[in-house]
Amino acid sequence: MVAFWFNIPLWQRVIAALILGVIAGQIMGPDAQSIKWIGDFFIKSIKMLVVPLIFFSLVSGVAAIGDISKLGKVGGRAMILFIITGQIAAWLGLMLGTLIKPGAGLRTDLIDKGETPVPNETTAVDMILSIIPESPVQVMADAQVLPLIVFALLIGIGILMAKEDGKPLIKIFDSGAIVMQKVTMIVMELTPFGVFALMAWVSGTLGFEALQALGWLVFLNYLGCILIIGILYSAMLKFIGKVPVIDFFRGIIDAIAVSYSTASSNATLPVTLRCAQRNLGVSKSVSSFVISLGATINMNGTAMYLGLATLFGAQIFGVDLSWGHYGLIALLSTLGAIGAAGIPGAGLIMMALVFGAVGVPLETIAFVAGVDRIMDMMRTTTNVSGDAAVAVTVASMTGELDKEELISTDDV
Repeated sequence: MVAFWFNIPLWQRVIAALILGVIAGQIMGPDAQSIKWIGDFFIKSIKMLVVPLIFFSLVSGVAAIGDISKLGKVGGRAMILFIITGQIAAWLGLMLGTLIKPGAGLRTDLIDKGETPVPNETTAVDMILSIIPESPVQVMADAQVLPLIVFALLIGIGILMAKEDGKPLIKIFDSGAIVMQKVTMIVMELTPFGVFALMAWVSGTLGFEALQALGWLVFLNYLGCILIIGILYSAMLKFIGKVPVIDFFRGIIDAIAVSYSTASSNATLPVTLRCAQRNLGVSKSVSSFVISLGATINMNGTAMYLGLATLFGAQIFGVDLSWGHYGLIALLSTLGAIGAAGIPGAGLIMMALVFGAVGVPLETIAFVAGVDRIMDMMRTTTNVSGDAAVAVTVASMTGELDKEELISTDDV
């Protein structure tokens, strides 16, 4: 029986749990509150992973650059493109959430949503000062996100500056990042049970109205990803990389297929590298560096979704957000996406990071966990396409692109 359970792909188990949870909620009604503790257990497990996952992933990602000197010609250009596209993606998610309001209108007054985090009401100066951790240990204990990210970035830069002396630490943080990815996969095995309990609770209290809101969220997730791929990446390739857009997408069709089916940037990495080198004409040195780094820190689909999901939760639970909160959401969505592991379901872990910073209840995860895999497939496709697009653009800018090979791609 156990073997049969694990032989079923996780996303299929989650979808089944979503459907069964909705049915159970309709049957049990308000009594579904009695099994909500299972969902709470799942949410607490997710919160447990946030700090170590971000810390190890960010340090490992920065250290993966390999040499401070590479930050200039190749790494500098790649990082600038990663950050700019990430910010555009995050603001796109916020714009879609603001215009369409997928979570507006749901009655949540009957839901006992637990303690709601209090939004940070601080000045710009206070925020700047707060990102410098007085005690890294205390920052980790309190799960203070911005100073944790700053500290992790500094550690990564310090490792690069130490050169040979820093290599032992690189192995430690690389191993830590891999271990945290494995732990994340263990926690994600709890998803079907958490989704069943949470959806039964939601369905028993709100009925099918909640499912309509979920439909809008899924639609906006796909729309946002399509806009990022079709407009943002195409513009970058055409106007900065000066390469034919159609030939680029023909060249990465294999990577798109694998990324959509696996919902994992890491699993798609070998295919993306092969497409970049054989079909797109990117030199081995640039493609290996940029795409490997991008698989860790370039998550535009995730950044867009984190902004959209945060507004979705704020609309559901009536949390008022200011423009200052929007800016914080965009920043944390970009940085949170950088810290997200390239494995299925990692976006759920990062939600706890962004939600807590602006006072959105973590119970929002109850609404999105069941359909997250459906959205994650498109987000991963967006992330992987972005890795390849940045690699081609940087290669073109640095003279490391064989444009004849890109244009003559006929074997995909």
